[in-house]
Amino acid sequence: MNHCNIQRSERKISPFRIIGTIRNYYWPLCLQWLTAEGKQRFGPHFKIYEQDHEIIYKLAVYFIRDQSEAEYHGLSLTKGILLTGPIGSGKTSLMKLFSNFPGTQHYQLKSCRQLAGAFMKLGFEVIQHQSCSLATVCYDDLGTEQSLKYFGNDTNVMAEILLSRYDNFTDAGIKTHCTTNLNASELESAYGDRLRSRFRESFNLICLESGDKRA
Repeated sequence: MNHCNIQRSERKISPFRIIGTIRNYYWPLCLQWLTAEGKQRFGPHFKIYEQDHEIIYKLAVYFIRDQSEAEYHGLSLTKGILLTGPIGSGKTSLMKLFSNFPGTQHYQLKSCRQLAGAFMKLGFEVIQHQSCSLATVCYDDLGTEQSLKYFGNDTNVMAEILLSRYDNFTDAGIKTHCTTNLNASELESAYGDRLRSRFRESFNLICLESGDKRA
């Protein structure tokens, strides 16, 4: 396995160069790659704002698995990412971009609202499928789904999925990422104290505090 570190000096062409068996990432080119990929995926209006650089740097450090920088910023490479922030702050876009960042582990984004809708149609096999998956997944917009009824049963779909994913994390190190507009107290209200305590054990909390960029 290649070891990684991130450098602040500039290089050209790609976010990293392999020297021996080590991928050396360069921060200005990480930004350049993210900006170019964002414009390609989301349109020419896409841009990365300077006030978000610190948060994006932390995400980059995490996803390239730079151990020393991660420790400096209080990040655990064994945990997932819980990315919080206001509506329109760019959480989903960033997690989509980092899911394909060169040299890092791929993961899929799953809409919490769509999973709740699928539960209404298909029932508990939706929860079972997500719970049994050993792949890294990012659940997008946690909290936008509602407790829905399936044949009269009140089920908090995402709470059930995340509790099972927590078991996968403790048993096999399977990571889960989430994005959410909710703060800590709102998460506890929506999912209960039991799940909130598991959040602390299995997620790195990263807060994107800038406002709506979609205006």
